[in-house]
Amino acid sequence: MVYTYVATCLFGLEKVLGEEIDALGLKRIHTMDGRVTFEGDENACARANVGLRCAERVYLKLGSFRATTYTELFDGTAALPWPDFIGRKDAFPVKGHAIRSTLFSVPDCQSIIKKAVVRSMSQAYREDWFEETGIKYQIEFFLFKDEAALMIDTTGTPLHKRGYRPEAGIAPLRETLAAGLVKLSHLRQDTMLWDPFCGSGTIVIEATLDQCRIAPGLSRSFASESFPFIGSKVFEEEKERAKAQIVTDSEIMNWGSDIDSGVLKTALQNARRAGIEKKIRFFQGDATRLSRPDRRGTVICNPPYGERMMDIREVEAMYRQLGRCQADYAPWQIYILTSCETFEKLYGRKANKVRKLYNGMIPCYLYEFFK
Repeated sequence: MVYTYVATCLFGLEKVLGEEIDALGLKRIHTMDGRVTFEGDENACARANVGLRCAERVYLKLGSFRATTYTELFDGTAALPWPDFIGRKDAFPVKGHAIRSTLFSVPDCQSIIKKAVVRSMSQAYREDWFEETGIKYQIEFFLFKDEAALMIDTTGTPLHKRGYRPEAGIAPLRETLAAGLVKLSHLRQDTMLWDPFCGSGTIVIEATLDQCRIAPGLSRSFASESFPFIGSKVFEEEKERAKAQIVTDSEIMNWGSDIDSGVLKTALQNARRAGIEKKIRFFQGDATRLSRPDRRGTVICNPPYGERMMDIREVEAMYRQLGRCQADYAPWQIYILTSCETFEKLYGRKANKVRKLYNGMIPCYLYEFFK
C-alpha cells in the first residue's frame, strides 16, 4: 500500500533533506519550510527513519483539508480513516502547531481533534469510551494558512538522538544540523574533514558516519516498529539493507581538535559509541594558532557565538585571530557556522556563499569559503 509521509527538518535544510529522500529511492512530492512530503510503502517508513541524516521526524500523513472554523476542523478530522490505523485499545494523544491560521489556539485545536478522532473510532468500534492502554499513536496536527494536516508520528524519540551522544559540551550542536553542514559542504568519501572547534565531536562524527555510509538509525528503535501495519520485521529488513551499504575499507582519517582537553574525552567516548573512533584523530589545540595539514581537506566548524560561551568581545577577537590563522589555508574549503552577522568583516574575508540556518531556536549563518 502507498502512504504519504512528511519528514520534518530544521529551517534551511529542506533542500538537502529532499536530496536525501531522493537518494533513498523514495518519491518526493512537495517541499515547504521545515518539511518534505514523499510517498512510499511500509518499507519507505522504515527506510526514511533509519537512513535520513537531516530529518527530525517522519510522520504518516492521513489527510489535509481547509479549516477556518472549529466545525470544519472537527468534520475534516472525523472524516479521516483513523480506525484503519488505531486499534480500540490503543492510545492516541494529540499535539501540534498553528501558524498564520484563523484557528490559532493550540489547546482548543487539540481538544477538537481529540473529540473528532473519538467520534470516528466510536462509529467504527461501536464504543463510547477508549481505555488507551495499548500501542501509542501520537497524533500531530499542523495548521498553516488555514490548511490542516493530520499525521501520526512514526519516529518516537527524535531522529537527532542517534544514541552515541548521551553527554555533550556546553553548547552542543544538534546532530541533524551537523549532518546538514556535512551535506552542504559536499564532502567526498576520500576528503579529510577537520573541525578545530569540535567540542563533543558532533560534526566530525556525523561526517565520518556519512563517509563510511553508516546509517544514523542503525542502533536505535522507532515508534512505528510496534505499528501492526508496519512492524519490526520491516525495520529489520531496512537495517540489513543499510548495513550492506557500509564502506568497511575506507582509509579516511578525520580530525577533531579543541582548546578544552576535557571535552575531547567526551568526544572520543561519543566516537567510540558510534563505532568510528579509529577513523578520527582527536587532539588539543587552539584553532586560532593551528596550521593546516599538508594535504587537501575541508574545515567545518561551529565556533562559540557568544550566546552561551565567552562574551561578545572575546568572540570577536577570536574571529579576527581565526581569520589571520586561516588566511593561508587554500586550497582547503572552509565552512563556518555562527550567529554573527558581521563575521566576514571580523574574519577579514568575504564568503563565497552565506546560508541562513537555525541551531535550535538560534538563527545563524553558514559562511562558505571555497575559492
